[in-house]
Amino acid sequence: MDTSDGTAAHPGFWRSPLRGPWLTGVFGLVLLAGIPVLFVTGLLSYAAYNPDLAPRNDQTPDKGLLGFYLFTWPTSPYWLYRLTQGTHTVLGVVLVPVLLAKLWSVIPKLFAWPPLRSVAHALERMSLLLLVGGAGFTFVTGILNIQLDYVFPGSFYVLHFYSAWIFMGAFVVHIAFRLPRAVRAVRSGRHHQPAADSPEAAGLVSPRPAPPTISRRGAVAMVGAGSLALFVVTAGQSIGGRWRKTAVLAPHGRDPGTGPNGFQINKTAAASGIRPSDIGPDWRLTVRAGGRQVVLTRAMLLAMPQTDSALPIACVEGWSTPDQDWSGVRLTDLAALVGVGTDTPQVLVESVQRGGSFSSVVLAPNQARDERSLLAMRVNGADLSADHGYPARVIVPGAPGVHNTKWVGRLTFGEPA
Repeated sequence: MDTSDGTAAHPGFWRSPLRGPWLTGVFGLVLLAGIPVLFVTGLLSYAAYNPDLAPRNDQTPDKGLLGFYLFTWPTSPYWLYRLTQGTHTVLGVVLVPVLLAKLWSVIPKLFAWPPLRSVAHALERMSLLLLVGGAGFTFVTGILNIQLDYVFPGSFYVLHFYSAWIFMGAFVVHIAFRLPRAVRAVRSGRHHQPAADSPEAAGLVSPRPAPPTISRRGAVAMVGAGSLALFVVTAGQSIGGRWRKTAVLAPHGRDPGTGPNGFQINKTAAASGIRPSDIGPDWRLTVRAGGRQVVLTRAMLLAMPQTDSALPIACVEGWSTPDQDWSGVRLTDLAALVGVGTDTPQVLVESVQRGGSFSSVVLAPNQARDERSLLAMRVNGADLSADHGYPARVIVPGAPGVHNTKWVGRLTFGEPA
């Protein structure tokens, strides 16, 4: 532990013998390998919402060029979103010990005095502030979202979106200036510790180091063990099934019990404001397209040809289920009822729930046309439970969980949304 020698701005204040270019370089290179994967999978998560298809799919204000539309999200492979978002959330948690260790290794530089020595130094300090602040905010909001703890001063999606771009901008600038130094430091080996007053030390080496209590290799191993432990207690919620029991850091108390409907949910019917009258005998499904309209009861839907689809649910929080056996009416068959031919267009799906960020969604044409895309009424051989969307919900291969709208009340094909 560091001991005091004046103020934090004094070089002698920071006495750990571990700090130095090698340790900082090792943690930096690990982050260099992990953070781009984190960013790319985050962009893929953004693309999965088909943000430019309709305003209700993405309500991020003033996104400009940052909200560029990558591509229409595919329906095959059907497990794609489960893989990319599971990787994104698990990797984000696993990198936390490395990020904290990296910040610890460079903390003397954050207190360097004078804080601004030149214009160039001021720009470097500003980029460092954006890097540290952006990393902290992005990781914290992401972890809170994984925990389903929505204590944000606004929409998680908006906050996480902008903080991720700020962090990545600062990260790229930092890497551009620091990567050659980090590579040289790592190549020099853990036993090489430059003199405290040398340019090679980069302000990281203590002039009066305390006696070591652990080796630099031991410190790296300890951080690695922390990351491994977090992987073990987190990854189960993305793998799903019996492995979810190992995800002790995942939110608990959200399973609706055992049986056909005994798999993970996000929000219950009660939490979504669903009243018994909304999904009772008077419930109706309205299907519209081009001025035509059909109103169907649940019995009428069950009388139509039924199709089975084995699909998982995967959510932005990182959790997913194994494949569930859904049964219901194809979206293409419902479109045909209102005169839509084989070229099924986009469809606006609206829930009977009142409010909420995802009470409605627009599905792209490729999603509506996929033969596995259903208005499901049964799962695993039983009627849907209220928490899983009874009387009917949408299930679409490869779509984020929130786009598999529950308690559907209306489908509108082809019209601007």
